[in-house]
Amino acid sequence: MARNARVELLYPFAAPPAFESFTEVAPGVRWLRFPLPFALNHINLYLLDDGDGWALVDTGIKSDISFDLWERHFGTTLDGKPITRLIGTHFHPDHIGCAQFLTERWKPEFLTNRTEWLTGASLQSETSASGPAQFWGDYYRGAGLDEETLAAVAHRGENYAARVGRMPRPFTHVAEGDVLSIGGRVWRAIIGTGHSPALICLYCEAEKLFISSDQVLPGISPNISVGATEPTGDPLSDFLESCQRLKALDPETYVLPMHGRPFYRLHERLDELMRHHDERLAVTLEAAKEPITIVELLPILFKRELDFQQMQFAVGEAMAHANHLVTRGDLSRIAEPGKPILYRAR
Repeated sequence: MARNARVELLYPFAAPPAFESFTEVAPGVRWLRFPLPFALNHINLYLLDDGDGWALVDTGIKSDISFDLWERHFGTTLDGKPITRLIGTHFHPDHIGCAQFLTERWKPEFLTNRTEWLTGASLQSETSASGPAQFWGDYYRGAGLDEETLAAVAHRGENYAARVGRMPRPFTHVAEGDVLSIGGRVWRAIIGTGHSPALICLYCEAEKLFISSDQVLPGISPNISVGATEPTGDPLSDFLESCQRLKALDPETYVLPMHGRPFYRLHERLDELMRHHDERLAVTLEAAKEPITIVELLPILFKRELDFQQMQFAVGEAMAHANHLVTRGDLSRIAEPGKPILYRAR
């Protein structure tokens, strides 16, 4: 199947800021970049000038490297002003990992979506005693992983607490349509779905600024995964619906993502993301003419070599495409006790 040509996005900045520095991407909006210990090796954070203080959007992952970087920024980037508001866009460790560290240091108001807060708090409580080894083992066994790999992923759920400080409390719930006034700008909350349950994006209509978090990224598609908590879920439907809704934003919107560089041409990127998933759905449906497991789908959907962590994401994303086709009525899901789940085209 031929792939569509990549959309040429417009990038105002040729390179990101150094980890110890920042780039002002709009008046009063400072772009920071923190390292991550993954293949996706960075996260963007945004400081919004709020008069006597700063509103910070996302935090970086919990690590000594992040803490040391924050200490440097406290002495330079903040211009002597405190962080007075902290917005956690969603529960993933790279976005909310330093929230405890920052709230204890600055005592800011912590804002996030209730569903994201509850999801993070639930994951923090998982230990061997609470049963995640069996929980994740059943999930990956159903995907078709061999016993050796199953042993390696059995405790996957326990690493969340190591990468995320305690979820701050109290918090302020941010819902769809809520309005935040920050430094004279009015930002409207847009809740994205698919990548996480209720991800917060912020849109300043007057200046066509859009903090997209992980809902819209340049260069890569946000990971859309089915997890062990809801193995028959269909997050891809949610993601595609969110992409369609975001096309209501101004075509000239300036997008500030949490990975990659700020860019223009939002509508073209949204179309590209939807085409990308349409292509993967077509490939999955073709591959399932004969019964196939999720693990057997991986080399068909992902042509590059996957490291251990990428393999886990790939399993979730392959399952998201298969489940979406089941929802549409194009695939059958064949589950027998003790055997990997098979997917077959109808």
